[in-house]
Amino acid sequence: MSESTVDPKARLSHDEILEAGIDDWRKVLNSLRARFRTGDFATGVALVDRIGAAADEADHHPDVSLTYPEVIVTLRSHDVGGITSRDIDLARRISGFAAELGARADASGLTQLEPGVDTADGSRLAPFYAALLGGTVENGEPVDPSGQVPTLWFQEPPGPDDEQGAELPAPEVEQRWHFDVWVPHDEGERRLQAVLDAGGTLVSDAEAPAFWVVADADGNRSCICTPLTRG
Repeated sequence: MSESTVDPKARLSHDEILEAGIDDWRKVLNSLRARFRTGDFATGVALVDRIGAAADEADHHPDVSLTYPEVIVTLRSHDVGGITSRDIDLARRISGFAAELGARADASGLTQLEPGVDTADGSRLAPFYAALLGGTVENGEPVDPSGQVPTLWFQEPPGPDDEQGAELPAPEVEQRWHFDVWVPHDEGERRLQAVLDAGGTLVSDAEAPAFWVVADADGNRSCICTPLTRG
């Protein structure tokens, strides 16, 4: 990593995260994420207990999901809205705990879902969806602080003179909702192939590997997104 990462408040680029060599972890949207296959609940509890102690010591707290066969950990520096050296340091410690407990890291299938709705007036709709989803409005978007539902975002539909609209053929069906499915940098092409094998179609790869536009058998579109080529 570059010298800029010495600053614990400096947001890291995806290249700097890769240079850190934390092979168990992937950048997914604006967070670091890892899955550890524990195989049983007791091992998962032990891992979470160690993560909790390390997080309190560092005063830097991840989101942790514990289920019977696995633990999923998400790290993000909320004060700067991205990934910093604090996340890298804690990620290394967590990987060490997992290795000591015999929990296997498995980055396959890591995903973050962002539902999007086409509207010219998202600020008008935001309070409704915040109430519906049990959240609050932050920066014009409905957000669930508890993390039970993903953040909803609004996209203004492209007009006839919009470059984005010109790049894509007109949709076969009327659609206002779509999914942005965020995956790690090395998962995008595999996820695309899985979609195609399952009967989906590729609408556009003009922005790949940043994102691919795909459609289901009825023509409803979604995007497979990665952190690549995003600056």
